[in-house]
Amino acid sequence: MSHSPAQTPRQYAPLYFLASVGSGGLVVTFFMYLMFWVKHPGQPVPVFEDILRALNGGSPWQTAAIIAAYAGIAFFGFQNLKSLFWNIGQYRAFRQTAAYDQLRQTNAETQLLAMPLALAMGINVAFIIGLVFVPQLWLIVEYMFPVAMIAFLIVGAMAFRLIGDFLGRVLTKGGVFDMTAHNSFAQLLPAFALSMVAVGLAAPAAMSTTPQVVAISILLSTFFGIAALVYAVVAAITGFASMLQHGTARESGPTLMIVIPILTVLSIMVLRQDHGMHTTFDGHSTPIDTLMFLTKVLSIQLVFLGLGLLVLGRQGYSAQYISGPDKSAGSYALICPGVALSVLLHFWINKGLVATGTIAKFGVAYWGLSALALIAQFAMIVLVLRLNRKHFGSTPAPHSVPAE
Repeated sequence: MSHSPAQTPRQYAPLYFLASVGSGGLVVTFFMYLMFWVKHPGQPVPVFEDILRALNGGSPWQTAAIIAAYAGIAFFGFQNLKSLFWNIGQYRAFRQTAAYDQLRQTNAETQLLAMPLALAMGINVAFIIGLVFVPQLWLIVEYMFPVAMIAFLIVGAMAFRLIGDFLGRVLTKGGVFDMTAHNSFAQLLPAFALSMVAVGLAAPAAMSTTPQVVAISILLSTFFGIAALVYAVVAAITGFASMLQHGTARESGPTLMIVIPILTVLSIMVLRQDHGMHTTFDGHSTPIDTLMFLTKVLSIQLVFLGLGLLVLGRQGYSAQYISGPDKSAGSYALICPGVALSVLLHFWINKGLVATGTIAKFGVAYWGLSALALIAQFAMIVLVLRLNRKHFGSTPAPHSVPAE
């Protein structure tokens, strides 16, 4: 992604951190190829040695899938980190402007939570890159888990500080929160950031063999996950009430589907915790429990997908901000729902339908359903490349509309 010099600090919006988050999400979609299509005995995730063994003795289709996964992880991993560092630089400059001071006096102050969201995603992406590219990493992985949890806790503390600044302002100074501008799900961004921290903290629960590490991972991730869920419910209820009264803010239409990535991330947190409780503390859940849990989550996601597409279609959002002349940093929020659906479909198919024996792995039904995940992934690849060209290409769009 080539970031244009024309993107000055005054034009910058913190929601551009979502460009990094979107690329990071695409890294996860490519990792799903390795997660479910490459055997990885001895550990819950595939590592370099598993992938190398599959390349040497696998079928042609498996070899092609591994090559595609490596190319996708390398390309979008680079895009994720490049965009993250660019945003950090722009954000530091943005903080010196009057626009930043004005932002912190409006509802849009919660846009700042896009930064810890992107940082948490960046840590997850770095871990995936390490798993698939670094030989013998699993030998030292137990030493990495405490470091990773500390890193996520730092990001989580940053998120809570920003949330505290916002809530401290609006809950102690009556009348400073504009309910007429709350007509979207933009205020769910803090919940998204907290959920990303939660899923990162849950990773050691699924992968560590040290009981103390697993227990700490489960407890910490549960706290952040519950905090994310509480915040999301409150913000969604008040936001929906405002939308019923004032309609949905045109430039914030994509936020109607932010529930989808929040639910995917929290679902993966639950699956990671469940794995740790099973392997370390002899807690058991059955495959049918997992299938029903993921089916319920997927059902909620499809409801919000339909709602979001309905509103965006009626508003003509794509014609204005995707293919049209205008640009909005909030357009990058469209990537997360598609990525999240793709990832959860992989888990639903493999951890649900296959695990219960409902369908056979690598059978006709398996590939028919997996095609849905691949179509969603491909659509998001096209979208992120198009948005990058539109926002950071050599010919900038006339103006930027940061979604509130």
